[in-house]
Amino acid sequence: MSAPRARDEAAVRQYAEQFANVLVDSGWPRMPARIFAAVLGSESGRMTAAELSEQLQASPAAISGAVRFLLQLGMASREREPGSRRDIYVVQDDFWYQSMMRRDRQLVRWEEIIRRMLENAGEGSESQQRLRATLGFLEFIQEEVDGITERWIKRKAEIDAENS
Repeated sequence: MSAPRARDEAAVRQYAEQFANVLVDSGWPRMPARIFAAVLGSESGRMTAAELSEQLQASPAAISGAVRFLLQLGMASREREPGSRRDIYVVQDDFWYQSMMRRDRQLVRWEEIIRRMLENAGEGSESQQRLRATLGFLEFIQEEVDGITERWIKRKAEIDAENS
């Protein structure tokens, strides 16, 4: 078994920027993507606005706006150390799971609305065919998410056991 590797801060930051670029390519706004990746890759998973501003070479205003975006979407949380006035931004360990659960709730809402559209689309119409296919896909995804959730809970327990 090889010895544990020391943290390479420069490499972690470089890959965090690359991850941010991938997020941007998939539709994320640039600064929230950079902040999310920076906090995710940080040693503690917690960074202040000043630390983010310094690491990302961004203005406090840019950091503030981007953090607000992440907070509103539940992609980060804000904490405060007892006795301190500085906010600390955190990416929770179970962010991806929580994000999937929010997406799951969105799928349910989408299904409800598509069902209503389908009821009023007109029997035998092209619209009805598209809406049925859409509803079928959403129902399929919903079933798959349920299975993924169960499997993830088991896998996360294994990961936690490996790390303890």
